[in-house]
Amino acid sequence: MRIVPPIGGCVGCAARMEKLYDVAIIGGGPAGSTAATLLARAGRSVVVFEREKFPRFHIGESLLPYSMPVFERLGIRSLLDRCFLEKHGAEMTTGCGERSVKFFFKNGFRLRHTQAYQVERAVFDQLLLNHAQSAGAHVREQTSVRSVDLEGETARLHVESGEGNETIRAQYVLDASGRNTLLGQQLQLKTAYPHLRKFSVFAHFEDVTREPGPEGTFTRMIREEDRWFWMIPLGKTRMSIGAVMDLAEFKALGMSPEEFLETAIARQPAVHSRMKDARRVTQVFSTGDYSYRNRTFAGERWLMAGDAAGFIDPVFSTGVFLALVSGEQAADALHAALDQPKRRAKLFARYDKKLRRVMDLYLKFVSGWYRHEFAEVIATPTRRFDLPGAINAVLAGNVEGGFSIWWRMQLFYLVLFFQRFYPLCPRLGLKPQPAADTSLNIPQSTPSSACVS
Repeated sequence: MRIVPPIGGCVGCAARMEKLYDVAIIGGGPAGSTAATLLARAGRSVVVFEREKFPRFHIGESLLPYSMPVFERLGIRSLLDRCFLEKHGAEMTTGCGERSVKFFFKNGFRLRHTQAYQVERAVFDQLLLNHAQSAGAHVREQTSVRSVDLEGETARLHVESGEGNETIRAQYVLDASGRNTLLGQQLQLKTAYPHLRKFSVFAHFEDVTREPGPEGTFTRMIREEDRWFWMIPLGKTRMSIGAVMDLAEFKALGMSPEEFLETAIARQPAVHSRMKDARRVTQVFSTGDYSYRNRTFAGERWLMAGDAAGFIDPVFSTGVFLALVSGEQAADALHAALDQPKRRAKLFARYDKKLRRVMDLYLKFVSGWYRHEFAEVIATPTRRFDLPGAINAVLAGNVEGGFSIWWRMQLFYLVLFFQRFYPLCPRLGLKPQPAADTSLNIPQSTPSSACVS
C-alpha cells in the first residue's frame, strides 16, 4: 500500500491523503477471499471490503470435487478435512418415486478429484476470510462500497462504515460483491435469464434420516413436475433442505415461505419419509429471481468474479465452485497485469472468455434440468458410450475435460432433444404419490451459532 498526496497538496497533509492499493476487492465471500489470499501472498497490497460481519448465514453449501486444486493452492485442504463433511457424490430422484440414480464421483469419467465437502457457509466463509487476512490482506468488515469511480489513472472507491465516509484508491478493482453485483448495477451490465425466474425457500434441520456410509454424504435432488428439492447433509446431524419452483407459481399460491416449505415437504414422500424425528433449527429463508449474468466481466480497471459476474441456479451446486475458480483466475490475471500493464487487455479478455465458456456449459445443463425429459433420461442411465460417467464429470466440475467429455455431452443433449418426441427412455410421471399420512409437525429449536477459530 502506498500513501499518495493529493494534487496540489503537501506530503504533510495527512488528513487529506488517500490510500492507494494494488487491488481493492468488493466482497469477502469465497471469490473475494480466494483472490485476496493469492494476491497478498504474491506481495500485492490488497484491501477487502465486506459489508456484513462474519459469520453470517448463507446458502450454497455443497461443493464440487474440482474445487480441490484451489483449496490445495490456498493451503487449507487439511483444515477443511477437519472441519467439514466429505461429499462422495449425488443422487437424483424422480418426484413420483419410480426412479433414483446415484452418482459416485469415483465413477466419473477420468476424474482426478473424487471427493468434495458439504459445508455450513457461515463457518466456511469465515474460514476463507480469516485465511485471507492471515495472508496479509487488509480486511474491513461492516464496510460498504457505495460506488466506484473508474475514470482516471486509478479507481476510486467511495466507502462507508461506522467510522464515516472515505475514498480509497486502487490500481484495479475486483467486484466479488455477490448477487449485489455492484459494478454490474452501476454500469448497467446485469441481464436476467428470462426462463429461469425461480423462487427458493430453505432452512436447516437436525436429525433428518440419512443413509449410512458414503451415500449419507450425498446431495439429494428430488425432481417433481413443477418444483424440485435439495437435501444437503452438513455434518453428523444437520441437513439443509430447500425447495425451488417458478417465481410466478409461488406468488400464485399466496403462501408465506414457511407455509410453502412445510406443505411442500409434507406432500413429497422422498423428503417427508426422512423427517420423522427432524426439527428445524433456523428460520426459513427465501430468495427469488436470482438468475442473471453481466454482459461483460472485465473492463480497463476492473474484473468481476463469483456471483458478481453471474449466478445461474442452485441446482448442481455450481455457485461456490465458480466463485472459487473465478477468484483464483482473477487473482492470476490481476497479478500479471500489475507486472505487465501492457498485457492487461489481453489478460482480462482471456479471463472474460474463459469464465463465459464455463458459465455457458452449466447454463445449458441447468436449462435442461427444468425440462421434463431431462429427468426421464438421466434416471435411465445406460453404460453405452459412458454417458453417466461424462455427466458425473460435469457434475464434479471437470470443465476442462476436453473432447472426450464434450462429444459425450453433445450426445446426451441429442438424446434429450429426441426424448421430447419419441420415448427413447421410459416416460415418467413426476407428480408425488403421497403416503396415507401427510401430516407434518416439525418442531423449531432455537437457532444455534457456530464459532470459528
